[in-house]
Amino acid sequence: MAILVRAMTKTLSFASFLCAAVVGAVSTLAPAETLLVANQHDQSLSVIDVEAKKVVATIPVGGVTGHELAVSPDGKRAFVPIYGNAGVGRAGTDGTEISVIDLASKKIVGKVEFPHGVRPHCAVFGSNGMLYVTTELDKTVSIIDPKTLKVVGAVPTGQEQSHMFVLSHDGKRGYTANVGPGTVSVLDIPAKKTVTVIPISGNTQRISISRDGSMVFTADQKAPRMAVIDTATDKVKGWIPLESPGYGTVPTLDGRWLLVTQRDTGKLAVVDLKSMKVEKMIEVGKGPAEVILSKDGKKAYVACNFSNQIAVVDIPTWTMEGLIQAGNFSDGMAVAP
Repeated sequence: MAILVRAMTKTLSFASFLCAAVVGAVSTLAPAETLLVANQHDQSLSVIDVEAKKVVATIPVGGVTGHELAVSPDGKRAFVPIYGNAGVGRAGTDGTEISVIDLASKKIVGKVEFPHGVRPHCAVFGSNGMLYVTTELDKTVSIIDPKTLKVVGAVPTGQEQSHMFVLSHDGKRGYTANVGPGTVSVLDIPAKKTVTVIPISGNTQRISISRDGSMVFTADQKAPRMAVIDTATDKVKGWIPLESPGYGTVPTLDGRWLLVTQRDTGKLAVVDLKSMKVEKMIEVGKGPAEVILSKDGKKAYVACNFSNQIAVVDIPTWTMEGLIQAGNFSDGMAVAP
């Protein structure tokens, strides 16, 4: 009997050890990725579990209406500029604030307030921890301290409708896509001044920067082509021909490919940045606009405005994994842990 008890004790001890090891291993796994989507017509954020491919929560953004958003570097808060009820360059209300949302409680916990209507739109965190937001009606990019929720500076763009914005990887240069003027403003961020304005076309949309920082991309809305700007010379060095006018863009993490949404055709173009030619076309949802990458760079998320969905594209195989139903006119996106 004593031998049997000792054997059972050893077995139980091993089982306890094994259970603890499994629990420990599970606890070290990275949490599932969460995708946040700004739904223009619902005035809300969809919180999407990308593994389950479904909306797990909907958060009111507290104004009409949020087009874009940025997540703080610690992943705890979302900043949603409240733009207004009209499209860029059109008559309508002029937003005066940015809603700050605590992602744990899923509630608005603060506001960044402007003294007048500015139509705040694209929000980007810099490596210095500051939040940069395009403020169209002031023709500036406003600089916000996310700790105090105060505007601490501004960089003039010298152009109307500075809608979208991207920062160089060192945070020293900024680039805005100025929709109606059809230009790109190059900004000296530390000096808070406009360096130059680059003509693109009669109308331009969205903007991104290559992984090595040598090129900036923006879409010509008058012709099916992408402008390629050389950041060393601040001039257009070439054009990427497309099947139809492009819109949102993002380079893959390896720097080899540029993903371009095409709203008219419902497709995602895959551009080889060595040849500057489209190599693949992937069917997604209706009216694809913004495109971003998962944190590991293996997935592309495409916001499809007209079908209220997020397309999930597997980058290694260039296949469309499926569509996730989001809110009404799903648009700006951000990934949060």
